[in-house]
Amino acid sequence: MKNLANMMKSAQQMQARMAEMQAALEAATMEGQAGGGMVKVTLTGKSELRKVSIDPALMVADDREVLEDLLLAAHADAKQKVEAMMAAEMQKATAGMNIPGGLGGLKLPF
Repeated sequence: MKNLANMMKSAQQMQARMAEMQAALEAATMEGQAGGGMVKVTLTGKSELRKVSIDPALMVADDREVLEDLLLAAHADAKQKVEAMMAAEMQKATAGMNIPGGLGGLKLPF
């Protein structure tokens, strides 16, 4: 019975840490860059696009494809940073918990 009580206590602690993590992710932003910083995008911790910044020098050039590629690359950079932040926060939230099989590749909705 004591083992069950310890499991319940651990689950409640993890639930509290998960709530804290979700709040932190909602407030966090990550910036991705491409083209040596000529294109920047800002994503929230939930991967929502918040800002796009394009160096005016790129607007003069008549090569739309380059700009499109740089936007995609900047977004990918920011998304990778958000995913790394999410993984680090998840590690903190589940610290000390013995979750069989980890999360099994589970993608979180936030």
